[in-house]
Amino acid sequence: MGDFVKWFGDLRRGDVATVGGKNASLGEMVATLAGQGIKVPGGFATTADAYRAYLDHNDLNARIADTLAALDSHRIELAEAGAAIRKMIREGHWPDDILAQIRDAYAQLSDRAGVENVSVAVRSSATAEDLPDASFAGQQETYLNVQGPEALLAACRRCFASLFTDRAITYRRLKGFDHAKVALSIGVQQMVRSDTGGSGVMFSLDTETGYPDMVLINAAWGLGENVVQGAVTPDEYQVYKPFLDRPDLMPILEKSLGAKEKKMIYGRDGRSTRNVPTSRAERGRFVLSDAEILELARMAATIERHYGCPMDMEWARDGDTGELFIVQARPETVQSRADAAAFRSYTLKTKGKELLTGLSVGGAIATGPVCVIESARDIDRFIDGAILVTSITDPDWVPIMKRAAAIVTDHGGRTSHAAIVSRELGLPAIVGTGNATHILHDEQEVTVSCAEGETGFVYQGISDYEVEDIALSEMPATRTRVMLNMANPSAALRWWRLPAGGVGLARMEFVVNNAIKAHPMALIHPETLDDETREQIDALTAGYADKKRFFVEKLAMGLSRIAAVSYPEPVIVRMSDFKTNEYADLLGGRGFEPQEENPMIGFRGASRYYSDAYGPGFALECQAIRHLRERMGFDNVVVMIPFCRTPEEADRVLEVMAANGLRRGENGLQVYVMCEVPSNVILAEEFAKRFDGFSIGSNDLTQLTLGVDRDSGELASLFDERNAAVQWMIRSVIERAHAVGAKVGFCGQAPSNDPDFARLLVGYGIDTISVTPDSFLSVKRNVAAAEG
Repeated sequence: MGDFVKWFGDLRRGDVATVGGKNASLGEMVATLAGQGIKVPGGFATTADAYRAYLDHNDLNARIADTLAALDSHRIELAEAGAAIRKMIREGHWPDDILAQIRDAYAQLSDRAGVENVSVAVRSSATAEDLPDASFAGQQETYLNVQGPEALLAACRRCFASLFTDRAITYRRLKGFDHAKVALSIGVQQMVRSDTGGSGVMFSLDTETGYPDMVLINAAWGLGENVVQGAVTPDEYQVYKPFLDRPDLMPILEKSLGAKEKKMIYGRDGRSTRNVPTSRAERGRFVLSDAEILELARMAATIERHYGCPMDMEWARDGDTGELFIVQARPETVQSRADAAAFRSYTLKTKGKELLTGLSVGGAIATGPVCVIESARDIDRFIDGAILVTSITDPDWVPIMKRAAAIVTDHGGRTSHAAIVSRELGLPAIVGTGNATHILHDEQEVTVSCAEGETGFVYQGISDYEVEDIALSEMPATRTRVMLNMANPSAALRWWRLPAGGVGLARMEFVVNNAIKAHPMALIHPETLDDETREQIDALTAGYADKKRFFVEKLAMGLSRIAAVSYPEPVIVRMSDFKTNEYADLLGGRGFEPQEENPMIGFRGASRYYSDAYGPGFALECQAIRHLRERMGFDNVVVMIPFCRTPEEADRVLEVMAANGLRRGENGLQVYVMCEVPSNVILAEEFAKRFDGFSIGSNDLTQLTLGVDRDSGELASLFDERNAAVQWMIRSVIERAHAVGAKVGFCGQAPSNDPDFARLLVGYGIDTISVTPDSFLSVKRNVAAAEG
């Protein structure tokens, strides 16, 4: 080609100094990954020398330096300096040799595409960009659907000028980069017709926790700029990376339907872009099929393996051919640099009224007054240390973002530029709330919590919270396996670094209550519901043609995130243990539940599973576990039956499970029983013939041993797990189960609250102790001390 223009295929990732990070990466993929299923649209890049020659030709270096010096000495403001430099660059003239090479390359690209003037994306690629310690996300401009040589040359000038946007100047000053040593390359890439196909962003790790075994994909209709800018709330998909080489598995951990409020398409003139509202049908269905989700995830894994580091990628689907393309790839710069040997845990001690929810960015908590800014014109109103609330957090706002305590937006996903910049600045952010700018008001005191999983919460008032730095090197080794209690799948990824021995208790009902929200029998028999409830369930199951499939897949995916974090360590999933009053509170539940005087010892646990009243619902639970173990691949899942009163009841439950494809012993399936009824201890040998192990539920066992209602305030002083009768129960079931080869675990807070209780359990020979993640370190210490 020439000194000033290079084809992507002639570039490699080591050419950052020549063509910047983005273009060097595109060249690397075109040249080396095409044979591994990675499709990258063709194109070319102008070199850093072209940028420098352009500045020299127009005598701009000294003028730019003078303007920046005036900014540094506070003689002019940032906005004035940036505008002046951009104007100088836009009004410059092309040197003849650069002009000729760009025209020639564009003509060749059009010939390759078989059209007179091919439509291209014109992207900026700075030579200091996409380095391991700086993302430069959104600092320079991108121009889409550019057609014709004159339009291309104008877009290139604007790209050069965008090296000096206010946000880019601020970011370089923040990171300590010399403006004069940063040059700009321009990538000219053939457009993918994603305006009719869809597009988005993906990461080869979890962006919030750094969990390395996940691919995170965001998707929306139309061109990808809306996802990148955070202008829409996209679909979100999570895929378990280690199973991607198994074509027999479907390891999709999560599919979340985004609002996808609008889409960017080609303009009527064919030479511009515009936003239009999405249709109701588009908002109500997923952008990607399961097969496409897995295809993209495999691309992400391939690219990460090639580069040897976690990657941040943009993708596009051609609406004409259905082909999936990678249009950008760069190293992820936040979680990949986090200290893997330690992490900081935030815990709310008090909570005010819940005002808003959205997608959580970062795991921190912040408090402060609200400052609502809906337009960039009002940025000067921002107060240092306030909670920035806006419709979308445009990257232009980096100068005030770094002065904020937290950020809350109406729109956007967890892979938007705003989210990326928030992470890099170490700020908690909640994106995609839908209506933050309408609900919150200036000077209102709130708490922003991103420490409760994938959902972020805005609470009224200033809450108390606790911050703990946990050093994993301080974890002692123990003979007794210390496991985790998990309820919330969205929070499970926070704890992936803990060296736990698996999950001793995963509560299925939490997933049903929070992800499914509807009574399973209401999904099986929607014809029995009133119109209002049926409409609510239709909205809840949007994106799914079959409501029973919705229950099975949502339940399996919810549990899969808990199973994935621990794989291949065991994860013990307790089948649903709602009481009748709790089931009745599910959507559509009241017509399927009896009213009981004492639900705590009523129609709960095992008794429901073989009954006519709930049997079909339990069948869906079994199908979800089978899907989780066999279709998704998480064969580390152990099933546990709660509140099983007699051996005969155990036989009936195991028979129903087998009829629904869950036969104990087949495909390595183990089945445990909760030890929470005195009969479980008294008839321990009989239960051990039917189950592989016991898990002691100390709350119910204490309640039923002492005859004390565990929820009674008047009897609270009598509720004591250390009572001699309760201790006899615990010691007896351990001894008798071990005598016949069954395992016994304990799930409860007592060992973390009381070191002596941990010593008692260790002395009795307990096999496992399972506690909440925030208690893990203290329990490990207590157990290690007890073991001597």
